[in-house]
Amino acid sequence: MSITEPGRPTTVAHTAAPGAAPPAGLPPLRIAMIGQRGLPARTGGVERHVEELATRLAARGHDVTVFCRPAYSTRLVRSYHGVHLASLPTISAAGGEALVHSGLSVLTSIGRHFDLVHFHALGPGLFSPFARVLTAAAVVQTIHGLDDQRSKWNGPAQRVLRTGRLLSAHVPDEVVVVSRDLLNHYRDQMGRYTTYIGNGSPVPVPGDPTVLPEFGLEPGKYVVAVGRMVPEKDPLLLVEAYREVDTDLRLVLVGDSSHTDDYMARVRRAAARDPRVVLTGYQHDARLAGLLEGARLFVQPSLLEGLPIALLEATAYGLPVLASDIPPHLEVLGRTGPGRTVFAAGDRAGLVRELQVSLDTPEATLRAGADQLKAETRARYDWEVATDLLEQVYRRAVARRRTGLSAGGQAVHR
Repeated sequence: MSITEPGRPTTVAHTAAPGAAPPAGLPPLRIAMIGQRGLPARTGGVERHVEELATRLAARGHDVTVFCRPAYSTRLVRSYHGVHLASLPTISAAGGEALVHSGLSVLTSIGRHFDLVHFHALGPGLFSPFARVLTAAAVVQTIHGLDDQRSKWNGPAQRVLRTGRLLSAHVPDEVVVVSRDLLNHYRDQMGRYTTYIGNGSPVPVPGDPTVLPEFGLEPGKYVVAVGRMVPEKDPLLLVEAYREVDTDLRLVLVGDSSHTDDYMARVRRAAARDPRVVLTGYQHDARLAGLLEGARLFVQPSLLEGLPIALLEATAYGLPVLASDIPPHLEVLGRTGPGRTVFAAGDRAGLVRELQVSLDTPEATLRAGADQLKAETRARYDWEVATDLLEQVYRRAVARRRTGLSAGGQAVHR
């Protein structure tokens, strides 16, 4: 991908037909992915990202192994759409779960002759130096967000993640970022040129018709927000703001705690004060699709994101969007107008105002803007193109490792 100017559409140049086998003369690669919870994806943007790319890489003939946590993926399932699943034990403590599992995954990869070890997120990347020293594999790391800035982590955990961010700028042979905001951060603040590969827009699936009656909902008569119940997603702000909105429409929050039980309890208490608020817990596949299909408006009040798949998913279903004005949201929305509006992140009064404006706007007006946004995001965010570009990153990383070039020495800004 090539970047023109900030805020401008991304131009994609195809170098091969999407889904094609590796070019003649280039052997398939043996790839290990470390840092995700597992497959199939049930929660989390990282897991969705890994599933979309790993299955496509496997379909193209590459040998892909995804290391999984036992609480997320059963040991009895050894493959998923051509991807090898390797379940390893870990601890259940917040923060420690990912670190212990990532360390064991690196140790397990020794001697398995992987061409590449691909780390996802900052915490797992703490073990990237061990992969460089203990294996002959090239090291690639994808940055999905600045995890050290997530308020669910305490001071010591944030310091550990800052170390991970420092290592991510120096250790990997190639660094991938999922948004232009992250690309600019690594270039300007970390002195590292990276490859920008955005997430793809999902293909909508038919919704489960039983899910709305189960929660007492009617099509077109509710607002929906989807995501983990963590401080940086700011669902509490949304619940509190909604109490000031003059509407009979319900507010549906899809998601649950992610090692944030205390915060989730606050959300539940706030929701209990407004009978219009519905908490569904995590929903997946056709059940999530049903909730998206029937919504009047999608709201994403996040304070921090990488490139949110939930937002891309909402646009794929043609939903009008109201989002906070953080750079990743603006990157997806491109511009503002009916069906794609923003408010200042963290501004309760601004959120109340924009919610009221959106709900008072004729639905046909919102839908027309949402349809245009849907067409734009489908054109700009494509998982097949992302896979094309990731294959190019992999080939560069392997070549760099085999020729002895230093990490980042010839990095390409795309």
